[in-house]
Amino acid sequence: MLEKEMELYLESLIPDQLESIKEIEHFAEEHDVPIMEKIGIDFLLFLLTMQKPAKILEIGAAIGYSAIRMALKLEEAQIVTVELNEDRYNTALQNIEKFGLSDRIKILLGDGLELEDKIEPYGPFDVVFIDAAKAQYKRFFSIYEQMLSPNGLIITDNVLFKGFVAKEQSELSSRNVRQLARKIDTYNKWLYSHPNFETTIIPIGDGIAISRLK
Repeated sequence: MLEKEMELYLESLIPDQLESIKEIEHFAEEHDVPIMEKIGIDFLLFLLTMQKPAKILEIGAAIGYSAIRMALKLEEAQIVTVELNEDRYNTALQNIEKFGLSDRIKILLGDGLELEDKIEPYGPFDVVFIDAAKAQYKRFFSIYEQMLSPNGLIITDNVLFKGFVAKEQSELSSRNVRQLARKIDTYNKWLYSHPNFETTIIPIGDGIAISRLK
């Protein structure tokens, strides 16, 4: 994890976004909606410009922020994104329409663990981006690795969980935090030992894991 001083410095280097993007960021802050941190999304977009994916699957749309940022950066990419919460789904739908991206971003309402049959016809995907329920990361990965193109990447956000994964369990006062930190730690170790993928974790934002087929 980056020190706060360094994080603020890096954020200061990122060019200002469109006012319409800032509006989504402000909405997320005001309504406590989790979206990617500024340097996290900046790194993700940089990585995607190198990968040049034609098809992206995102598990966890929230209010459409990441999908919109990806679509604006990658003007040819088709994106499928999934959101479980109906209110956030409706807000994401409005945001996507506002940016005129409905022809390139397909958003599905439902649980990513249950939408495999609906998602599969849109694949295979060059990138699968997992940014949903942290306790289900392994299940998401196992389902959607089957839809990955031969040179594809699976990217997982929030794998350092505010640094809690590196702390002793006794240092974490909340039982829920202890359980979630343990599950994410188990997921990270599983990624690194996966027989079919090689993984690295970048300590940017809340931690981003990048996994590719061997």
